Amino acid sequence: MNFQSGFPPELILASASPRRASLLRDLGWDFRVVPPDVEESLLDGVPPPKQAERIASEKADSVFSCFQDALVIAADTIVVLENEILGKPVDHDDAIRMLSLLSGKTHSVITGVAVRTKERFVSGFEKTRVTFRDLNDHEILAYCSGGESMDKAGAYAIQGWGSLLVSSIEGCYFNVVGLPLYRLSRLLEETGVALERQWGVRT
Repeated sequence: MNFQSGFPPELILASASPRRASLLRDLGWDFRVVPPDVEESLLDGVPPPKQAERIASEKADSVFSCFQDALVIAADTIVVLENEILGKPVDHDDAIRMLSLLSGKTHSVITGVAVRTKERFVSGFEKTRVTFRDLNDHEILAYCSGGESMDKAGAYAIQGWGSLLVSSIEGCYFNVVGLPLYRLSRLLEETGVALERQWGVRT
């Protein structure tokens, strides 16, 4: 991002997710990827939106502690079905279990986003409702066998073959991919990066 006087000289994405990095590259932003050193553990009794926002904030803090002249962006995505949080599957069988639960039902995808600079720290979340088509055991096994389920909250990727599992969405598509761009844009505005400056990147 083409920061000028009063803004950090470097933009950092605190995430190892290639999907989040791809979304920022599509905007033309120049940034560095620095994976955070954070355990993505859940706390009992904390509502899902606050869980995602808290973990995103911890990720931003983790990276900002080493790059205090930068603007750091972090995010955390969870899938919620009937009050059960579905994180990343631990193995192939867990991915099958998750997709079996999601089949034919509507779930929520919640992404917490945090933006950190030397002067400001802001965070928020986005929620999207996603409905799956009815899936039989063979279809679930075939999808999981393709390897796309692993390292994805809820065991699917809407930007890949997982798009064929989804019958409809209500809300932000990019949120389901892993980074709600509208919410991120509004948070950047709160840190002083106006919308028109978000368009004029590294020129």
